[in-house]
Amino acid sequence: MAERASRRSRFTRYGGGDPLAPPVDLREALDAIGEDVMAGYSPERAMRELLRQGTRDHTGLDELARRVAERRREMLRRHNLDGTLEEVRRLLDEAVLAERKQLARDLDDDARFAEMRIENLPPTPAAAVSELSDYAWRSSDGREKYEQIKDLLGRELLDQRFAGMKQALENATDEDRAEVEEMLRDLGDLLEAHARGDDTDEQFRDFMDRHGEFFPERPESVEELVDALAARAAAAQRMLASMSPEQREELMQLSQQAFGSPALMDQLSRIDGLLQGMRPGEDWGGSERFDGEQGLGLGDGTGVLQDLAQLDALAEQLSQSHPGARMDDVDLDALSRLLGADAAVDARALAELEKALRDTGMLTRSADGSLRLSPKAMRELGKSLLRDVAGRLSTRGGQRDTRQAGAAGEQSGATRPWEFGDTEPWDTTRTMTNAITRVVGEGGDPRGGLRLDIRDVEVTETEARTRAAVALLVDTSFSMAMDGRWVPMKRTALALHQLVSTRFRGDDLQLVSFARYAQTMDIETLTALDAEWDKGTNLHHALLLANRHFRKHPDAQPVLLVVTDGEPTSHLEPGGGVFFDYPPHPRTLALAVRELDAAARLGAQVTFFRLGDDPGLARFVDSMARRADGRVVAPELGDLGAAVVGSYLDGRTPGQAAFGSYRDLFGGRGFWAG
Repeated sequence: MAERASRRSRFTRYGGGDPLAPPVDLREALDAIGEDVMAGYSPERAMRELLRQGTRDHTGLDELARRVAERRREMLRRHNLDGTLEEVRRLLDEAVLAERKQLARDLDDDARFAEMRIENLPPTPAAAVSELSDYAWRSSDGREKYEQIKDLLGRELLDQRFAGMKQALENATDEDRAEVEEMLRDLGDLLEAHARGDDTDEQFRDFMDRHGEFFPERPESVEELVDALAARAAAAQRMLASMSPEQREELMQLSQQAFGSPALMDQLSRIDGLLQGMRPGEDWGGSERFDGEQGLGLGDGTGVLQDLAQLDALAEQLSQSHPGARMDDVDLDALSRLLGADAAVDARALAELEKALRDTGMLTRSADGSLRLSPKAMRELGKSLLRDVAGRLSTRGGQRDTRQAGAAGEQSGATRPWEFGDTEPWDTTRTMTNAITRVVGEGGDPRGGLRLDIRDVEVTETEARTRAAVALLVDTSFSMAMDGRWVPMKRTALALHQLVSTRFRGDDLQLVSFARYAQTMDIETLTALDAEWDKGTNLHHALLLANRHFRKHPDAQPVLLVVTDGEPTSHLEPGGGVFFDYPPHPRTLALAVRELDAAARLGAQVTFFRLGDDPGLARFVDSMARRADGRVVAPELGDLGAAVVGSYLDGRTPGQAAFGSYRDLFGGRGFWAG
């Protein structure tokens, strides 16, 4: 049993962060994306903006990229590449000092000749070390320090290509060094065979069996081995290129003394050449400028150059600038190592958010390959906007909760889950069915009796006794976008559409946009509509389309809602052309008045929503409202949605005192007529 249980268990590395943190908030993400889409962004760009800016709980890509850049600058400010040369200078000075002390004690003539040789050593450490390669040391301390130089150079050169070698070979024996030399020969042979294409899996396995301890990352193929070695070797080349010419020349001279023989450098050069041929895409020729005081040895410096390359790769990944970029491209392991676990947690959350937006159907790809908000996303966005409108309505005295609209009407036959505040009658059949299904799903037996849970309850939906034909006319002239009214207009239309389509399904809503000319459009088209510079505010054409909508529904109560920030400046000519003039031409005004009179004769309840403080607009909508026995509301932009939805509800429910409720809604603000 225990064995079977262990086989079922799966353990993976903990990714960091709070394991009890809530899942990504799709509602917050959708609200942000919807706001940008309504402002004119494409859904793809809107999602990218969300990922760049982040969410309430998680850092965005811009901030992560800033931290990557700051980490890169900090590494360059802190370090320099003199570490190995400084260590060689220190050991050389100690070796020479010990030898001088010993020679001072020796009185023979050979000691005097040795003193002259020591005093006349070349000034550069590399030349001095080379000059002393055949020197017969009299001081045991001096000889030991000189041998440490050769050992240090060998370990540093190996550490450049194989991370950790410097520490692993400390105090190494001759046998240990012989094993390294054998590994390098076998590695070169393996790489040569791979470059020719005649290596085998068996050859790779034999190599790893003999020398696997030198490769703690345990590559599973020659390709993985080449990838790891090439990245390190390229970083070593960039480190050399980052040194000054003097530093580079000294290091090349010193490398011939590694382990007391040029054979090591020959093997490494052979391997570097093979790797460069197999991975030419690595950055073999770049360089960096280090300005700090902390010296780096060859191995550590190569590691820093690798880190800098990974930071550059992370900056590219976080920019998400290439076609087809996804958050899955971000190397979370590198991000965690270089910026900390919290950065990786934030990036992982953004990746999950992007995946959820795509996988849950919030974003769909159209025939031309572009992303669009799906119908599901439009519904969710409408719900969010309607909740905001309901909140604004409920905070003002005299307003009804939008969920109660139409509650006194006839049952529609539809049901929905009970929500707090509902007064509609229960649907007993649906409620009992839900209870039985829940009990059975929890492993219980409904025959033993049922205990209702509030989650089981469903109520019957009702319709208002009078159906309504609603025409929402929204001004889409360029001034709406120019003066910051574009997004509030769209939010208003979407909230009203959501209310009608979910709570008043018997009503018929027609959306009409009007600029130089008017057109009917669905909510998806209006939401994605971009502002265009086109002169004209054709209220005449918009009213024509509204009256056509009213006539199609002769048994419904007409409700006319007009959102505008300017007087009509264009009208439709008999031949279908558009006439424009500013200031408004008398004929343009007369035609708009004629269509408003037609709407009044059809019994339309009329409300104008005046945006802005233009005196001419105020006079025009005032007179229009009086003529149609309607009213004017001059809301703040933030209250536009509540104003339009509230006006619809007031006109939708018979007997509602609209005038008084709107005084409550806006606290006496705005101009009223009617």
